[in-house]
Amino acid sequence: MPDRVHYQPNLIYSVGTQVVTLVEIVGQNGKVLHPRGSVGVVIRSPADLDHPYRVRFPDGAEDSLPMNQLTMLARFKESEIGDTEITAIRCDPYQRVIYRCVIGSQAYGLAGDDSDIDRRGIYLPPAELHWSLYGVPDQLENDETQEAYWEIQKFLVLALKANPNVLECLYTPMVEMATPLAEKLLAMRSIFVSRMVYQTYNGYVLSQFKKMQSDIRNKGQVKWKHVMHLIRLLLSGIRIMREGFVPVKVEEHREKLLAIRRGEMPWDEVEDWRKHLHDEFNASSETTVLPERPDYERANAFLIEARRLALSEALP
Repeated sequence: MPDRVHYQPNLIYSVGTQVVTLVEIVGQNGKVLHPRGSVGVVIRSPADLDHPYRVRFPDGAEDSLPMNQLTMLARFKESEIGDTEITAIRCDPYQRVIYRCVIGSQAYGLAGDDSDIDRRGIYLPPAELHWSLYGVPDQLENDETQEAYWEIQKFLVLALKANPNVLECLYTPMVEMATPLAEKLLAMRSIFVSRMVYQTYNGYVLSQFKKMQSDIRNKGQVKWKHVMHLIRLLLSGIRIMREGFVPVKVEEHREKLLAIRRGEMPWDEVEDWRKHLHDEFNASSETTVLPERPDYERANAFLIEARRLALSEALP
């Protein structure tokens, strides 16, 4: 699917940005000096969106124009290409969900009275929309219902990269809906489990703990729920290396993890546990029988099959 020009509604164009006028530029005598759609260059940017830009045109003329009378040239040329909102108007992508499951605290066995139910899954867009100029969104999100669904290719790519959330989708015991195509994917989920888990999980935990150590020094506090999930991730990674499957329920570590979430475990004790788990993770990575990489060919064959099935109006 095409990549659209990065755009933010509150973006202030920098000096040198090529822009297109959305209105006619009319002189004092009422004569049109530059027609709608003229190209110019920003020569002075405002401090905020309430003030105009100064724009110079190819003939050397300059004018002051407010934000609502301009757009970036790159965005103007792009128009509707890759605009997935058009796709959403033509088809309700939520009707194309082939897999829905629950992950997060509910699946881990760490839920409290105020815990949300995090639903995740996969959707398979109709072939004609996937092939269209407008493309399809990589992910559907509904913040009100705590739901998110990845487009099938995006899901597979993340799984091949050992994304923890995606791998847990494949192994959670809390499956709410799966079409025959999704059932086939679940049956071959082991192809995504490889030694790459070691790099992905370890790297993420190390980077996050580095930030938290900075928070402890500068703010004297951390987000304990996030700390808990990082420790949980290490525990999960170790078992993946040793046993070749992705554990979701935390089982015997539940009480210690909840103590971290409540802020009852001292930071030094958490750090000691983390370092010990890293040592275990390193050792398990050296003895694991998991393959070096996931099975790209089988994942690719599955995707091609899914794309062919997307030709049908019925959900496979």
